[in-house]
Amino acid sequence: MLSRERVIQTIRHQRPDRVPVYSWVRANLTEPIAARFGSVDAFEDRYEFDFAHLFGGPSIYAPDAFARFAGQPVTPRQALDVPMSDPNDRAAYSAIVDGIRHHKEQRGRFVYVQTPGIFEANNGVFGIENHLLYLALYEEDLHEVYRRQAEWNRTFAHNCLDLGADMVHVSDDWGAQNALLFSPQTWWSLIYPYHKITTDSIKARGAFISLHCDGCFSSVLDGVMQLGYDVVHPFQESAGMDLTGFREHYRQRFTVMGGLDVQTTIGFGRLDALATDIRRVLGMFRDGGLLYCTTHFIQDHCSIDELVFAYDLIHETVRRQ
Repeated sequence: MLSRERVIQTIRHQRPDRVPVYSWVRANLTEPIAARFGSVDAFEDRYEFDFAHLFGGPSIYAPDAFARFAGQPVTPRQALDVPMSDPNDRAAYSAIVDGIRHHKEQRGRFVYVQTPGIFEANNGVFGIENHLLYLALYEEDLHEVYRRQAEWNRTFAHNCLDLGADMVHVSDDWGAQNALLFSPQTWWSLIYPYHKITTDSIKARGAFISLHCDGCFSSVLDGVMQLGYDVVHPFQESAGMDLTGFREHYRQRFTVMGGLDVQTTIGFGRLDALATDIRRVLGMFRDGGLLYCTTHFIQDHCSIDELVFAYDLIHETVRRQ
């Protein structure tokens, strides 16, 4: 079975021949991986990764778009006066085109492209502390900011599918360690409607769409399902998201991407505990429901020896199953 087929079967709630595997390693471990394997590409080939996370595309705003504010806080009303970039700037998609060629066309992997969410994308404009304050102070203006962001996101997402991406991946962090950063009522009023603009249009095309949200967002999980997300990453156990509960109650509603926690499991030199956790999670999902992946980028305190230990074991375990 080709890697891409294996991932699609898993997303469609079928039983693949084995659990699909991937890892976020490029941000912090490129140098030690290259020293050991020659390149990150060679590492991914060695462990026969089944899917790939692609970055690229146009920035939401030009680099100097907010220069006139000279570092002062920007309000939602002021942000509405700042033009967004052109999401149809084809030259800006070159990295995505190259990634699709390398991973999908040459290696048969399933590829997905990271696109902006609603809340996270505007943290760069306002600063997260101001943004949280604005949720209470400027709700009506934020509706307009988020509507404009959602329309830009929708265009970006469709461009990625047109280029050959298999799935649109929406990154929008709402979770703190034990709960949302804001109330569930705020999420339903201000976040849900503007995710729906993108999810509805992608689902209407018959394409896959996934959500990345760090932390704990279990209080709005029903809303995530109503939005129609096919895949949720990372479903972070170290933030109280329960994989056992997912398996019992939600497995036929969406697929989890995750299972290898960078906050508590890999990168701490505890190899026995790491091995136990790898076997536990892979054993739990041997019959489907999981795209096995790190919960985020593996941090630079993870040694290359520990990384190799982990992926040797993962490679062996999924094939034995």
